[in-house]
Amino acid sequence: MADSPHSSSTLPNGLQEFLPLSGIGGPDRYGRAWFRFSRNPVAVLGLVMIVLVVFAALAAPWLAPYPQHVGSYVNFLQRHNPPSMAHWMGTDNVGRDIFTRVIYGYRVALLLVVGVLGISVPIGVALGILAAYFGGLTEKIIMNLNDMLLAVPPLVLALAIAAVLEPTLYNAMLAISFLWWNWHCRLVYRLAKSIVTEDYIEAAKLSGASHWHIISREILPNCIAAITVKTTLDAGFVILFGATLSFLGLGVQPPTPDLGTMVSAGANYLPEYWWESMLPGLAILFAILGFNLLGDGLRDFFDVEA
Repeated sequence: MADSPHSSSTLPNGLQEFLPLSGIGGPDRYGRAWFRFSRNPVAVLGLVMIVLVVFAALAAPWLAPYPQHVGSYVNFLQRHNPPSMAHWMGTDNVGRDIFTRVIYGYRVALLLVVGVLGISVPIGVALGILAAYFGGLTEKIIMNLNDMLLAVPPLVLALAIAAVLEPTLYNAMLAISFLWWNWHCRLVYRLAKSIVTEDYIEAAKLSGASHWHIISREILPNCIAAITVKTTLDAGFVILFGATLSFLGLGVQPPTPDLGTMVSAGANYLPEYWWESMLPGLAILFAILGFNLLGDGLRDFFDVEA
């Protein structure tokens, strides 16, 4: 079968930089790709912020000044202490170090991101491609289901599901995943619908290529750039949704350190002990802003709409 046009011309400009190359030109191509990315200060700033969040989460046992404060620790003599050298973000209503609990809270937030997007993105991408490729009844069933779920406000649907299930981290993942796949399904369906009409898809069919080959080798690579951008942007929103569920008592439960739960608990003591709610809230903002800046930078780099 002749080489598919997506190897050179149909992929978004930025993604062409990452095509596997033979010979000595490969490293130069990757170097040029990084050079283009590094020239975007917004994307670089977002990448640095995300690296800091991930590093803090992974290195939490070594970075946390008071690791014993992660669990059911109580010291009423140290409660409501303001930020100081001993406690960089102060202490909460039972004397636990807020900075320690924030960096451990990043672990919960990132685990939620990995779990939700790890479930919803493959499902949404697969259903979107199947609907666009096979069309007919398959397309009607998948897209009608997708439109029905899109008509329901996402937060309301997540709250309803979380309220029925036991409030745990894993159930919060399931609640958010249940509504998140349809966004990726709609995006990939729109992209794949235009790809399946290309001449090289027809050539692949006439040459006897299997459905799996056409979907995985001809259609999916042309969607990777948009999926990457969408997934990066979605990571911040997943953190926000998870924090919202926890804030309302339907997500991660105490004493597990969770940013949304910390904001909720600290809100009871505003404005006198402002740090107990504001600083965990700023930690949420930092992570969300990092993913959004990185996603915007990748969108400009790949020159796609997501």
